[in-house]
Amino acid sequence: MDTILVERNGPVATVTLNRPNVLNALNLRMLDELGETFAQLGADPSLRAVIVTGAGQKAFAAGADIGELNALPGAHAGEAQARKGQALTRTIERLRVPVIAAVNGFALGGGCELAMACDIRVASENAKFGQPEVNLGLLPGYGGTQRAARLLGEGTAMYLCLTGEMLDAQEALRVGLVQKVVPLDGLLPEAQRIAELIAAKAPLAITATKRAIVDGASMTLEDGLALEALLFGQVVTTADFAEGSRAFLDKRKANFTGR
Repeated sequence: MDTILVERNGPVATVTLNRPNVLNALNLRMLDELGETFAQLGADPSLRAVIVTGAGQKAFAAGADIGELNALPGAHAGEAQARKGQALTRTIERLRVPVIAAVNGFALGGGCELAMACDIRVASENAKFGQPEVNLGLLPGYGGTQRAARLLGEGTAMYLCLTGEMLDAQEALRVGLVQKVVPLDGLLPEAQRIAELIAAKAPLAITATKRAIVDGASMTLEDGLALEALLFGQVVTTADFAEGSRAFLDKRKANFTGR
């Protein structure tokens, strides 16, 4: 991989965007490598959680590669570029295991869209979020308009995407874009702590929970409830539920096996 680094710490993988000289801008090569990496990770049955972060202290990802966007020859190429970015964010959103964004510094444009596709977002105190595409005569193309509206509500999504203004970490916490803000030197340890907390749970229950939330968010309430009940019925039959419930009754730690 030329643009990313992948490390494993037991059941947790850390994916680092590694173009710090250009603030980890998302070029086509990086999109391809991220797509390939997440496909491989999703096929690994021993994986329990993924952390995504950026190299250096200045940026998670400062956006798409503007030089590449400027060279797009026409509407069809532009739509294809957007579809490529959307395919990546959809892959992350649909990954079997939870993905935690550890946002260090700028998460702008495609970087903000990448973070929003993750399941949990932890930000350093110097983090800044934004969808500044309008300043270039564009709109977000990697899912930003849709996920911002779903995560933050239509009003906040409109504000972000129409003004191009940035939110600092505390404002991002206030509006619900991130779940925690920590000092920069504590960012990866906190993301690792959360990942390990999730990794210790029953894997099938974690996967079912993620699916219920992600898929249910685009359904009517009745359809979402039906999906939840279906998944509940499936996990009730697992060996992990039998082990978890027995461990609770026995007042001991459960030994989950993912079956």
